[in-house]
Amino acid sequence: MVVLTGLVAAAGLAAGLLTAGGPAITVHNIRAAEQLQLSAISAPAAWPQTRGKGVTVAILDTGVDASVPDLAGSVTAGPDETLGADPSGYDPPHLHGTYIASLIAGHGSGAGRRSGVIGIAPAASILSVRVILDDSEPGFGSFANEPASDNAVGSGIRYAVQHGAGVINMSLGSIAPTENLRTALGYAAAHGVVVVAAAGNDGGAQQGYTPFSYPAAFPGVIAVAAVSLNGDRAVFSDDNSSVVLSAPGVNVIGAGPGDSYLEADGTSPASAQVAGVAALIRARYPRLTPVQVELAMTSSATHRPRGGYSPGTGFGEVNASAALAAAGRLAAAPARPGLAANGQFARPGPIQVAHRNVAHITGYAVAAAVFVLAFLALIAVLAVRIRRLRRSRGQPASPAQPEQPGPSEQFAEPQ
Repeated sequence: MVVLTGLVAAAGLAAGLLTAGGPAITVHNIRAAEQLQLSAISAPAAWPQTRGKGVTVAILDTGVDASVPDLAGSVTAGPDETLGADPSGYDPPHLHGTYIASLIAGHGSGAGRRSGVIGIAPAASILSVRVILDDSEPGFGSFANEPASDNAVGSGIRYAVQHGAGVINMSLGSIAPTENLRTALGYAAAHGVVVVAAAGNDGGAQQGYTPFSYPAAFPGVIAVAAVSLNGDRAVFSDDNSSVVLSAPGVNVIGAGPGDSYLEADGTSPASAQVAGVAALIRARYPRLTPVQVELAMTSSATHRPRGGYSPGTGFGEVNASAALAAAGRLAAAPARPGLAANGQFARPGPIQVAHRNVAHITGYAVAAAVFVLAFLALIAVLAVRIRRLRRSRGQPASPAQPEQPGPSEQFAEPQ
C-alpha cells in the first residue's frame, strides 16, 4: 500500500505540519522507517519500564479517526467544539488529529502488532476533543476568525481535565493570549494536569526571535520546538524564550485517516512526542506534579545547548529513558513542604509542618537560648569581678553605671 509522503499544514490555530517530501512508504516497512525517530529520543529503551498504561492523553486537535488500525480500541471521542463550522452533513477528515494521536499512542497493527505505527506511549489511552479544523474543511477560514474558535480550545481543556486526562497535548497555536485560554490552563494546572503545546512553525519567516504562540507561551505549558534527527533546530521551528524542550520534527512518520500513513515536518509532531514521554512518566510515577514531570524531562535532555539553554531548542531534546530515570530520582526524594497546586494561602485550620523541620526549628531555638544564657552568665561573672576589684582598692561600685576599666588596668583573678 502506497502512502502519502506529505501533509499540508492545518493552518490558523494549528501549529501544524508542513509539506514534506520523501520516498513512498508501504505499511510493511512503516515500523522500520520510524525507528530513527523513536531511537532519537530513546523510546524503545523506556518501554521495559512502562508503555503508558493507565494514563489518558487528551488530544485537542481536529479530531481522531478511531477506526485507524494503529489506534483501534484506544480512542474515546469527546465533544466537538467546532459544531456548526462546516456545512450540515459534512464528514471531517480528522487528518491532523489522527496523525498526532498515532505519534503519542499508536499501538501498531497486523500480526502481533508488528506493522504500522507505534507511538511513544503505545499503551496510553487517547481522549479526542475536536477544537480546530483541518485547513481542507469548508468552514476552516470562517471558524478560525470567529470568537468561538478561542472559546473552543478553553472549553476543550476544561473537558479534558474533568474527564481524567493526565496529559493534554495541543499541537496548535495562536498569536492571541486570550483570557479564556489563560484561565482554562490555570484550571488544568490546579488539577495537576501536564500540558504540552507546539511552539510554532514561523521560524523560517522571521528575522531574529519569533513572536510568541499561545498556549505554548503561557507559564506552566511545556512548549516544544522541532529538531532534525541530529538534534539541530529545524529552520521552521519558532525561536523564542517560550521554548522548553525539543523533539524530532523533520520527516516524522505517523498514521493518517483510513489506511494512510504520513511523513511530515512541524512542531506539531515534536509536541506529540514530548506528550508521549510525559505519559510514560505519569504511568510510572503518578504522584509527580506537572512541575516535576517537566523537571524530569528538562534535566535529562540530550543535545543540550551551550550554556544549558537556547531559545531555539530549549533545554535540549527530550530523552524518554533518561527522563524516566530522572523521574524515579524525584519520586524517591524526601517530600518537602510547599503549597499544593490547588492550595491557598491563609487556609483555615491547623498548620501542618513536617516533623523533620520542626526538629530543625527546635534545635535552632535551643541553641540560640543556650548562647544567650551563656552570654548573660559571662556578663554577670565580669560584674562580680569588677566589684571585687573596686572593693580591694577602696572604690565604691556604682550599681547604676559600672565604671569601665582604663587602658592600663587589668582584671586579675582573686587569690
